[in-house]
Amino acid sequence: MDITDFYDTFFEEAEELLADMERYLLELDVDEPDTEELNAIFRAAHSIKGGAGTFGFDALQKTTHLFENLLDHTRKGELTLRRDIVDTFLETKDMLSDQLDAYRNGDEPDQEAFERICQTLQQLALEEIGQDLDEGGGAAPAVKAEPEPAATPTSVPEAETAAGAGQRIVTLLNVGEKDRQLLVEELGQLGEVVSHQGDEQRYEVVLASTDSDDDIEAVMCFIIDAEQFQIRPVDAAQPDVPADSRVSAEEGQRVITLLNVGEKDRQLLVEELGQLGDVVSQQGDEARYEVVLASSVSNDDIEAVMCFIVDADQLQITTVGGAASPVVDKAKAGAATVPAEAAPKAEHTPKPAAKAPAKASKPKAKGPETSSIRVSVDKVDQIINLVGELIITQSMLDQTVSDMDAVADSALLNGMSLLQRNARDLQESVMSIRMIPMDFVFSRFPRVVRETAGKLGKEIELVTEGESTELDKSLTERIIDPLTHLVRNSLDHGIEMPEDRVAAGKPRTGRLTLSAQHQGGNILIEVIDDGAGLNRDRLLAKARENGLPVSDSMSDDEVWQLIFAPGFSTAKAVTDVSGRGVGMDVVKRNIQGMGGHVEIMSKAGEGTRIRIVLPLTLAILDGMSIKVGGEMFILPLSAVLESLQPAKEDLYAMAGDDVVLKVRDEYLPVVAVHEALDVPDAKTKLTETIAVIVQGEGRRYALLVDDLVGQQQVVVKNLETNYRKVPGVSAATILGDGSVALILDITGLHRLSRAKKEVRRPERTYQSLEALTDKELETSS
Repeated sequence: MDITDFYDTFFEEAEELLADMERYLLELDVDEPDTEELNAIFRAAHSIKGGAGTFGFDALQKTTHLFENLLDHTRKGELTLRRDIVDTFLETKDMLSDQLDAYRNGDEPDQEAFERICQTLQQLALEEIGQDLDEGGGAAPAVKAEPEPAATPTSVPEAETAAGAGQRIVTLLNVGEKDRQLLVEELGQLGEVVSHQGDEQRYEVVLASTDSDDDIEAVMCFIIDAEQFQIRPVDAAQPDVPADSRVSAEEGQRVITLLNVGEKDRQLLVEELGQLGDVVSQQGDEARYEVVLASSVSNDDIEAVMCFIVDADQLQITTVGGAASPVVDKAKAGAATVPAEAAPKAEHTPKPAAKAPAKASKPKAKGPETSSIRVSVDKVDQIINLVGELIITQSMLDQTVSDMDAVADSALLNGMSLLQRNARDLQESVMSIRMIPMDFVFSRFPRVVRETAGKLGKEIELVTEGESTELDKSLTERIIDPLTHLVRNSLDHGIEMPEDRVAAGKPRTGRLTLSAQHQGGNILIEVIDDGAGLNRDRLLAKARENGLPVSDSMSDDEVWQLIFAPGFSTAKAVTDVSGRGVGMDVVKRNIQGMGGHVEIMSKAGEGTRIRIVLPLTLAILDGMSIKVGGEMFILPLSAVLESLQPAKEDLYAMAGDDVVLKVRDEYLPVVAVHEALDVPDAKTKLTETIAVIVQGEGRRYALLVDDLVGQQQVVVKNLETNYRKVPGVSAATILGDGSVALILDITGLHRLSRAKKEVRRPERTYQSLEALTDKELETSS
């Protein structure tokens, strides 16, 4: 077995442990730290250290060793937490992440950074607890396991082998020699290996350590499965010797004999017996397996638990030194025969009804161990692509049989209908595999808010809502950077300084809310602050200063959108948080690249709400099919608001050859799709076309098309990857007849239309615009 085969598992698990560590560190109350949280942080560091040592990642092991020691002093109350100490712990966590990434990429971590963080941790220990941290984490293990004959125990002086406090027997079951050596070395990192002996089937290691069983288990599980080892105190175990000599008649001890019980069920049964008392020893084989149990419960209770797993005739219960007593099937005999000496004392009377059901459900609880698997994203993408091809093929077949006779070909049509339903269900199920909760995104922001607020000298409370809302994994990864910019912008420009908030009658602590919710085929992600809101006059003044075309008649929505202009910033001073005019234009561009748009709502003195609207996935799109000339196009259904037939009295010619359409007192720019995309044989008279009212980048447009074909779900194909980037087009899809339809980009189409109008303006002779020269349609600019 090549140990490098386990690298990916270690990296993934370590990454999850570091994420948990950061979350617990951010939740810590420095005045009254929660013991469980401190223990969880310690266990995370300890588990990473164990895995790093196993795989030879020296820098990672050394750093986590020092960090673990500091955490140990913290959880024991020897180091008093402060905010700056937590900041150092968070910095250490970041360094561990960097080291992990380096090893993942096959590189060595930055040596200078490694030495710096080690020095920082050592200095912190000297200042706070007055002692140097033990640097033994990078040294050779305490005990090196050498191959030895199975029957020859490794011994140490009698004084050391006495069963003392903190000693445990770690039993390895069905573990090969190479892994046994690794495990003994790892156990040597946790304490002192007193002795180890056995063979591949059963190998016992006596360990003297102050670490908890959970910590030992965490290290072991990086190399072997949980069912391959057992941990028990030394004083609760006896050496495996013949049954007649290994037990003495002690009160409450019984011998439970299992007859013809397989290994898997034996493990379950021993585990269940461990819930009823202490398993003193166990030995035997499938034909006869004996377990000595020290317990105060009655034989009836033991029987009740055991009979949920094995039959009554496979079980015998005797007291230590007594005769074997088979369990009688109560369905036949009415009661179990229990020797008198096995009857429990009065003060130990159990509650059979309460115990039996609890133990009965235990074996079933093992299901979650296999309830999830790790699968490469590439494999998931491949399945999604294949399902997309299946949907396209199904659409082709559906179109082929649509003209068949419903009576003569009813069987075929029914089969096609069933195929359509199953294909849709399969598609939704496969797509759900890529969907992950927004908590994946939101969990990153407590750290961002904490550090940014600290730099700005502000007090901020972060609230998250809708963490369970799901979004396509590819989008969650791409939305993190834009969302980070928006959060930092709200903290810097939106929420006021504590003194200013108090003066304005607000709470001293500002409130920043991150929320997510589904709306139709979209997800709405909002960044909401209760700050001062956007200043309209200041934004307009800054825009004029930057040479942007603005006017006082602009709507609030248009003014708010100015903050996304390149190089636009109202910060009074450049800081490391903001003020360089870089970021917000990138935010808008990235969100548009994901097929979404940004909306801003603000009220002076009350705060600002920035809303990101994104499709749930980029792989499947709900669209509206439109026809222009002989070409079919797809409009994202989420962008379509309504459609109507333009009336002559609602069309107005503006300066040049621009045209607007009046829709309920709102004047919308008209974009003729056939003009923008040079489609021949299309309708050119405006009153004969259909106006589809769409929204993009917070603005509304009237797209002129020939016909509306209908709504359908399409599989999105990346046009830039398969062909090249086409202005006004975001992607493509394959229709049921095998033809390719372009998916239109609303804002890109508008920009393309304006650019082409500038070129065509001198030689414009279209009939549609000649019709607009009538006196009744003329309008002054």
